[in-house]
Amino acid sequence: MTGAAKRLGREIALQFARQGWDVAIHYGRSGPEAAQTVEDIKGLGVKAKAFQADLADEVSTNNLFKAASNAFPHLSCLVNSASIFEYDRANSDTPLSGKSLQEHMQVNLTTPILLSQLMFDYQKNKSSKSDVIPAVIPVVIQLLDQKLINLNPDYLSYTLSKAALLSSVELLAMDFAPHLRVVGLAPGISLPSGNQTNDGFSKAHQMTPLGKSSTPADIAKAAVFLAESGAITGTTLYVDGGQHLLPSTRDVMFKTD
Repeated sequence: MTGAAKRLGREIALQFARQGWDVAIHYGRSGPEAAQTVEDIKGLGVKAKAFQADLADEVSTNNLFKAASNAFPHLSCLVNSASIFEYDRANSDTPLSGKSLQEHMQVNLTTPILLSQLMFDYQKNKSSKSDVIPAVIPVVIQLLDQKLINLNPDYLSYTLSKAALLSSVELLAMDFAPHLRVVGLAPGISLPSGNQTNDGFSKAHQMTPLGKSSTPADIAKAAVFLAESGAITGTTLYVDGGQHLLPSTRDVMFKTD
């Protein structure tokens, strides 16, 4: 699982462990946090190991998958959680730049697809060497965002990269069947981001039809559900308290103090 040392990624990793899964933890620069997550997972009675990799580098990404699949030879779920989320907007004092767009595209789009391809090759090779049909077809889960069906111009580079990743879910699911499923998981606002205050986050979190958006636990439980539901592929699950049903011209972060 990428980006699993802290925040939402950590909660997803812990939920998989609570359900009896062994967990490979990727981290970029959060070594101490990754080590703590590994210890917490081991405390639940399952196997865990941390792997460092720079997801902006293709060689590092390839080495990450090789190391993780060697350490976990029964790898059956890949969760692409790591992402860049930095502000830009075409009509603002912080317009999109080529550098920003390329950075977001590399980490938020290219790397998840590269890892997905590696996962497919791994599963296809496993299938060719065994006559045993897995009870549940392995899966790649791409972490997306509810704003992809509730568009606004804020966080333009981020939004473009995630929109492309959303499109890839259906394309890859078609291409990787029957060896590998590909699904999207789109949270609503689940944790404070950037300079958002706790009070601002609390207000934003309540701006949904249900009166609350998703929590990290909601997203983690949904990820495990998708991993264990063998008939789901090529689609995206929105877990956001209905946040996507309330169109807005601004990101929800800018609608609260």
